[in-house]
Amino acid sequence: MLPLANIGGGPEQDYFVDGVTESLTTDLSRISGSFVIGRSTAFTYKGKAVDLKAIGRELNVRYVLEGSVQRGVDRLRVNVQLIEAETGAHIWAERFDKPIADLFVMQDEIVSRLANRLGEEIALAEARRAERSPDPDSMDHYFLGRAEFNRGLAPAYLQKAHSHFDRSLDLDPDNVDALAGRGMVDLVAAAIWASDDRVRRLRSAEADLTKAVRLNPDHATAHAALGYLRMLSHRIAQGIAECERALEIDRNFASAHVFMGMGKFLLGRNEETEAHVREALRISPRDTLAGIWSYIAGWAKLASGRDDEAVDWLIRSIELAPNSTMAHFLLSSALAHLGRVEEARDETRTGLELDPGFTIARFRGSSPLSDHPDYLAGRERIYDGMRIAGVPEE
Repeated sequence: MLPLANIGGGPEQDYFVDGVTESLTTDLSRISGSFVIGRSTAFTYKGKAVDLKAIGRELNVRYVLEGSVQRGVDRLRVNVQLIEAETGAHIWAERFDKPIADLFVMQDEIVSRLANRLGEEIALAEARRAERSPDPDSMDHYFLGRAEFNRGLAPAYLQKAHSHFDRSLDLDPDNVDALAGRGMVDLVAAAIWASDDRVRRLRSAEADLTKAVRLNPDHATAHAALGYLRMLSHRIAQGIAECERALEIDRNFASAHVFMGMGKFLLGRNEETEAHVREALRISPRDTLAGIWSYIAGWAKLASGRDDEAVDWLIRSIELAPNSTMAHFLLSSALAHLGRVEEARDETRTGLELDPGFTIARFRGSSPLSDHPDYLAGRERIYDGMRIAGVPEE
């Protein structure tokens, strides 16, 4: 990452611009599979005209992030662009423009949002590069698997992602990123009831994630996923602790906030779930997983009997991730409870087109995630709505 340029501001503005550069460099270094040039080397290019192709060769990097900060009377604008060093091709650009408030609060928000977005864009660029490779290596398959996972939560995408992570681990059994990726796929498949072999998937995920944490104790994704898995396995307090550890490693790991919200839901503290989801969306408003985050908020609302709010969250979930089958089934239940039966049945039909094997029995047959009475009562309420909406019983 090149130092951001201070446009139109005097020297007194340099401290803020350099602060954004340093914080963003630090946070980018936490992206799975990335190698980021240290700040000391990067700052040697400050204020100089640069040849991006030469930088790519000198530093052995594939991508260069450059940009600027411009402060007006009452607004602050940050522009960044990601460029492929070898070709000079622009891969992605973003503008952050908002009223000036507390500069350090703004710095935190700018860095959080850009770091999350850049992680997604770099992964997508690497997946495109891997598709062109005649002989993909372990990391190539990792990025291809991540790209499939980011397409949505339909069983077909999860299966393709799993296959790439399998291939990555065939080539390098100790690839921590691929272990965390495969563990996350198995975990998500179990969490959204997209698989009949839910117990096996959870065991496989735990094995992969435990190995990933052992190989790299500072892998935020592995800690957060392991935390969610433990929540799904009746170890809720341990799960929340793992998510807290993930946030110590990477304060911008938005999914960890959502998983903590899920833990609160399992403990019968449904009213706290929404705040955790909103924090994740503040940090990463266009995250590829925002659909499942909204689904978790909607699930908590539905279980609490707040059906209007559940509908809003679940519609948002489907808009963000149309292939998320469980969101359709939960939405059908919420609509049924509101007396909107025809709309509910439409959602059921859409859900069954995505996952023809889904039944209430599959959902019910999975071990309850918690024995808290409020959580158990919420599950029964969801089953009742699904029946009205025409979800197959068996």
